[in-house]
Amino acid sequence: MTTYRISQLAERSGVPATTLRFYEDAGLLAADRTPSGYRLYGDDAVERLAFISSAKLLGLTLEEIRELLDVREEGVCASVRARMLPLLADRIAETDGRIAELRAFSAHLAAVRADLSGPAPAGACGPDCGCTTAGSATAKPVPITLSPTRFSPAAEPWRDAPVACTLGGAELGERIAQWQQLAGKAVGREEIPDGVRLIFPASARLAGELAALAAAEQGCCAFFDFALHLTPSALQLEARAPESAAGMLADLFGVTA
Repeated sequence: MTTYRISQLAERSGVPATTLRFYEDAGLLAADRTPSGYRLYGDDAVERLAFISSAKLLGLTLEEIRELLDVREEGVCASVRARMLPLLADRIAETDGRIAELRAFSAHLAAVRADLSGPAPAGACGPDCGCTTAGSATAKPVPITLSPTRFSPAAEPWRDAPVACTLGGAELGERIAQWQQLAGKAVGREEIPDGVRLIFPASARLAGELAALAAAEQGCCAFFDFALHLTPSALQLEARAPESAAGMLADLFGVTA
């Protein structure tokens, strides 16, 4: 029987050692110990990690993945599929909700743009010039929440999610570069409890890029919480994470949690 130490499993699977430790703490991955205390993993660990990574990319929570792994241990593929189908239906419904929110966001931006495309009044800006849309019936703020808790604001399971990322090596470096590139377009930033608020010019295209990257980030890092908001004059991205993820928050956005 083949066994792996944590460094060997990390190299073989592409999952960082820190993530392997978190998976063990979360009950997703079992490890034996040598007499000297080193972790030892069985030869099924690589396949198990592949299943975990695949499930995370589908947007499943750690609790749902743990349940699927228990079903998978029974050795009946049909049972795993039967449990996955309703979970995927839930993710599809959530994704459709996000798409609807983004469409509403885009429609709002288009309405403001149409107002601003008409003749400008003479002289300075005023309450009716269209540059300030607060109070306008067609320009109400449209929140676009990308958190897995979107349908239950009072619940925040991201706070209890293990601070672990399924990306490693070049993929992790590329993701950090993507965030830093978008964050560089911000015209302002504010520290908020547990994270940061980045302020961007109102742009449907930029909103789409931020939404897509935030969704991808949650696919590998369930401990992040994102929300997009359209205010009367700007696009805002809020990013939050548990205190133990302050380092990763700083890597992506240059701030600490």
